[in-house]
Amino acid sequence: MSAWMPDMEILSALSEEERGLVASAPPPRTAGAMKAVLTDERFSDPEWIFERKLDGIRCIAIRSGDSLELLSRNDLRQNERYPELVDALGAEACREFAVDGEVVAFEGSQTSFARLAQRHQRYVPVFLYVFDVLWLEGHDVRRLPLRTRKRLLKGALHFHGNVRWTQYRNGGGEALYAEACRKGWEGLIAKRADSPYVTARSRDWLKLKCEHGQELVVGGYTAPRGSRVEFGALLLGYYRDGQLQYAGKVGTGFDTDTLHELGAQLRKLERADAAFADARAIKERQVSWVEPELVAQIGFTEWTRDGRLRHPRFLGLRNDKPAAEVVREG
Repeated sequence: MSAWMPDMEILSALSEEERGLVASAPPPRTAGAMKAVLTDERFSDPEWIFERKLDGIRCIAIRSGDSLELLSRNDLRQNERYPELVDALGAEACREFAVDGEVVAFEGSQTSFARLAQRHQRYVPVFLYVFDVLWLEGHDVRRLPLRTRKRLLKGALHFHGNVRWTQYRNGGGEALYAEACRKGWEGLIAKRADSPYVTARSRDWLKLKCEHGQELVVGGYTAPRGSRVEFGALLLGYYRDGQLQYAGKVGTGFDTDTLHELGAQLRKLERADAAFADARAIKERQVSWVEPELVAQIGFTEWTRDGRLRHPRFLGLRNDKPAAEVVREG
């Protein structure tokens, strides 16, 4: 690892020990996002920081000179989808950075994945809430403690217009969690304040949810009834030990445009047999099976004792997570 003499005023406050954690490096080529682990524990700890859990799509923004890329967590390019974010980040004075954040749309004061998912149908304003920095001015800063990275991030970008700073609180997690649920937030992300940034799922980042919701794989669909078009319900599952397990069906949360668009995608993915390992447990009639490629964001009230979703609702499709990575979180 090479020694680093900072060439930016915002970096000059690093201690000698912190400079030893920084290496000269080219910009990242892939997203390599750090991921949180779901927990039911509610806690307060001065060695942890707490952020609002945003209901959007993860985005790593990488700029090197005139080159700027927005990447989803599975490395899909998002520039064409969010050109206003490209413009906003391209206008920053800092020309060498890789930052981590969440693309969100709002429904009133709440972030809404369902509204964000409508982006391809109509214009929906979006914002990038940035919460971490991975690379800055030609140096890999991921080994620095989180609080130090946040200090660097705060000084590197201007945070105006469509690019926003993610507020956080030092300690006080239990009180903030109660406030979050009272305000209708999705929950909190708790992060160990001295943790490095790693390309993995880590217990240094924890998800504390106010309501249940997760990604699930679409493995089939039922025939429509009455005036319903395209399909009746989606059959959903998650992976356990490499096998797709049935989790239930969802038939609410679709508007007419979504039904038609999803129906067209489902027909292209049809297959003769079920991908579910426990397909015999599915008692639905007039089922069409599909390749397990589509990932849906589902909200629900709870898991039943037999491992089914209670009161599920469809929120939208996700293109930022491979189906094979979908596991049950709660």
